[in-house]
Amino acid sequence: MKPALILASESPRRKQLLSEAGFSFDVVPVKVSEIPNKNLNVNDQILDIARRKASAALPLLKSSRQDAFIVLCADTEVIFNGAPLGKPADRQDAYRILKLLSGKYHEVITAVCLVESSTGKEVSQTETTKIYFRQLTDDEIWTYIDTGEPMDKAGAYGIQGQGGKFIERFDGPFYNVVGLPIDLVKNLLSKF
Repeated sequence: MKPALILASESPRRKQLLSEAGFSFDVVPVKVSEIPNKNLNVNDQILDIARRKASAALPLLKSSRQDAFIVLCADTEVIFNGAPLGKPADRQDAYRILKLLSGKYHEVITAVCLVESSTGKEVSQTETTKIYFRQLTDDEIWTYIDTGEPMDKAGAYGIQGQGGKFIERFDGPFYNVVGLPIDLVKNLLSKF
């Protein structure tokens, strides 16, 4: 019997993507510090945050479950000029981020970490998508900010929502930008 899959995330987008992909899973939200370890390169910083989420979720889940399970954690960052942009702190910060991305390219990196509860086996990997933004006017940026959509998203936009209209093109998996590269998840799960 395959172990149960547990999504350790507060992200409604990750939950939706897993559901739409046909996975059966439970959700257990976890909160950890998402401050990156500056001693690591950007890819490893993002992997480190996903691993921290798994480390926080495992003891909570082990204390409440008798069955074996696989915990799935992820972290997504928007990288511009080699540095993570994070989520906007407020409306002005959202404007700053979107203005920075306007007319330029950036990368979206998602780290996926899976850990099996009974063996402690971990598999993790990152996925990268390159995004090209068209030139944005100040009016477009403020109108978008007024929707509230950018406020809880890395890079201050959602490709699957109204922010998608800012994208000229992208190279790499679409769902990676939404927050969970489903093909990578399937690949990593096949290793258990």
